Amino acid sequence: MSSKTDPVSSSKVDAQVRSIQRRWFLQQCGIGLGSVALTSLMADSKVAHGETSATGFAANPLAPKEPHFPAKIKNVIVLFMGGGPSQFELFDNKPTLARLDGTLPPADLLGGYRAAFINPNSKLLGAKYKFAKHGQCGAELSELLPHTASVVDDLCIIRSMKTDAFNHAPAQLLMSTGSQQFGRPSMGSWLTYGLGSESQDLPAFVVFNSGKKGPSAGAGNWNSGFLPSTHSGVEFRSSGDPVLYLSNPPGMNDATQRRSLDAINELNRHRLDIVGDPEIATRINSYEMAFRMQSSAPEAMSIHDEPEHILKLYGAEPGKMSFANNCLLARRLVQRGVRFVQLFHESWDQHGGLTSDIKKNCQDTDQGCAALIKDLKQQGLLDETLVIWGGEFGRTPMVQGGNDGRDHHPNSFSMWMAGGGLKSGTVYGATDELGFNVAENPVHVHDLHATILHLLGFDHRQLTHRFQGRDYRLTDVHGELVKGILA
Repeated sequence: MSSKTDPVSSSKVDAQVRSIQRRWFLQQCGIGLGSVALTSLMADSKVAHGETSATGFAANPLAPKEPHFPAKIKNVIVLFMGGGPSQFELFDNKPTLARLDGTLPPADLLGGYRAAFINPNSKLLGAKYKFAKHGQCGAELSELLPHTASVVDDLCIIRSMKTDAFNHAPAQLLMSTGSQQFGRPSMGSWLTYGLGSESQDLPAFVVFNSGKKGPSAGAGNWNSGFLPSTHSGVEFRSSGDPVLYLSNPPGMNDATQRRSLDAINELNRHRLDIVGDPEIATRINSYEMAFRMQSSAPEAMSIHDEPEHILKLYGAEPGKMSFANNCLLARRLVQRGVRFVQLFHESWDQHGGLTSDIKKNCQDTDQGCAALIKDLKQQGLLDETLVIWGGEFGRTPMVQGGNDGRDHHPNSFSMWMAGGGLKSGTVYGATDELGFNVAENPVHVHDLHATILHLLGFDHRQLTHRFQGRDYRLTDVHGELVKGILA
């Protein structure tokens, strides 16, 4: 038989082989090519709006996303006063408590009550500082808060907060994550998970610390829990390098680092193609973000270029670590597209030495808080930013530590908020005449979270993440919208 091949048939076979090879290459190697192109795709408008790469994971997990309905705000700044500020010395004036100072509380008031450290039958303690009415709204504020008093008409003060925990770490976790247990995503993580970020050069969620110490619950306050770790808060420092090890070590220039990073990311992409672990995609994006932050973070964190009148407004000093500097940095960050900024200032835990210590706390924070409201307003940012001030719980109307301290108190405490979508110049809720229990319009921590998410355009019941067989959310199975504070 002739072994000659029909040239027409041969050309058809070659064409089929080439077609199969081409299809195989595109189908099987597309994942690898998509991953190799990850960094460049991040600048593409389609991926910037959250489209998925060939790996099945968003090429940019922090790409801006749309909420459930039109939002009132798009940024959040939390001024977290760790330790539990005393509402009696700041926001909740109680003339009856002052009149009954030094007497025992009514026995029927204390039925079933549990205190953290004191005997509930301790004597009542009147406020250590005077109150006065301020602004057109006529809200009463302590003499310790003269700067806050100047912006009271921009505030929504809630005097009827409640929580479930009376020890610091569980209460801080509940306020930050909606749960008293470690391991749940923080509010900032839920926010970036739902909305993404408008900045490609800075983290979506930034944390600052000031005061005597860090928060009792530590990084649990800004951890992403079971959400991808790209949604964790990034702790910044207000002096020196914003993030440790951000600067190149001696002998490492940008070009060398870029080559090293490309090699590391190529290995990570190969592994991502094989196992599809989203944490690997997070790692790739984190390395790329860190590289970009080497130029973007120092610029964002330098307040030397701020006008003198702005520095004076905050009481900020370039190069100094302070709560005032952190407030100014918070404005600079939201101005650059950072979605969530959380400032922790510890400690307001005045079991003793209340008179002097709370005065010092207010001297450290009052001016910066008020300046932040004024600055956001004059920059045109307050309408799209929510500012939240508060701690994890309040303090008892009974004395601790001789005659100059208060114990932890979860039954009632005060917070304030300012920004878009709120009724400004409002005082919401009330406590009884001794400030022991909420008497009017109670607001649980879960209710606060539901309302914050509503302002951001989310139904808190629908912003969920499936983990270990069930859907989780920031408000757990609780939370009611606080309609009375909404504009």
